[in-house]
Amino acid sequence: MKNSNVMSKLLPIMLTFFTMGFVDLVGIATNYIKADFSLNDTLSNLMPMMVFLWFFVLAVPTGLLMNKIGRKKTVLLSLIVTIPSLIIPLVYYSFETMLVSFILLGVGNTLMQVSLNPLLASIVTGNRMSSSLTFGQFIKAIASFIAPILAAWGAVKFGDWRFILFPGFVTVTAIAFIYLGLTKIEEDQKVIKPASFKDCFSLLGDKYVLFFFLGIMAHVGLDVGINTTAPKILIEHLGITLATAGFA
Repeated sequence: MKNSNVMSKLLPIMLTFFTMGFVDLVGIATNYIKADFSLNDTLSNLMPMMVFLWFFVLAVPTGLLMNKIGRKKTVLLSLIVTIPSLIIPLVYYSFETMLVSFILLGVGNTLMQVSLNPLLASIVTGNRMSSSLTFGQFIKAIASFIAPILAAWGAVKFGDWRFILFPGFVTVTAIAFIYLGLTKIEEDQKVIKPASFKDCFSLLGDKYVLFFFLGIMAHVGLDVGINTTAPKILIEHLGITLATAGFA
C-alpha cells in the first residue's frame, strides 16, 4: 500500500521532469527562427542566451522563494510560467515574440530546476533517492531528444515547425500542472535558518563547489552549442534541408 502511494506521487513529478526537458527545444528552434526571419548569427545566438541567462540570474532567488512558499508551489509556479511560453509562438510568431517566449521558458525552467529535485526528496528518501533522480533525468532526456524530431515532423507534414512541437508540449505541461496540483505531497516542515544571498554565494569559496559550478556551466554551454550548431554544420556540408537535419 505504501509503495502504491509513493508511486502515485512519483508519476506527476516524473511528468514534470519530462516538462523540464522542453527547454532544449531552443537549440533546433533557433535554427528555424534564423531561417524564418533571415537573422544573422549574432541575432540568432541571442535566442539561447534569452533562455539560459535566467539560470544565472534567478537560481538563488528561486531557492529563497522555495523556502518561503514551499517546494510544490514553486514547481506549480514554474509550470504556470512555462505554459504561456509555449502558447505565444502559436498565437503570434515574430522575432520579438519568440524572445519573450524564450525568456518565459528560461524563467519557468529555472524555477523548475531549483525546486523539482527537493520536491522529489519529499517523497523518496534513503538509497532510492539517487536512482529516482537518475530516472528523472532520463525522463527529461526523452523530451530533449524528441523536440527536434517533432519540429522536423511539423515542418514536413504541415509546412511549419511549430504546429506539432508547441501544441504537444503545452498539452503535457497543462496535464502536469493539473496532476501535480491534485496530488497531496507532505513536505518537510523542519524549521531551519533560511539561507541568504551571502550564504549561497559563499559556497563558491569551497574549491570543490566552485569546480562543480564551472563544470555545470561548461556542460550546459556545450550542450546548447551542439544543439544549435549541429544542424548548421549538417546543412552546410551535406546540403540537406533544416527539417532533415532536425531528424538527424
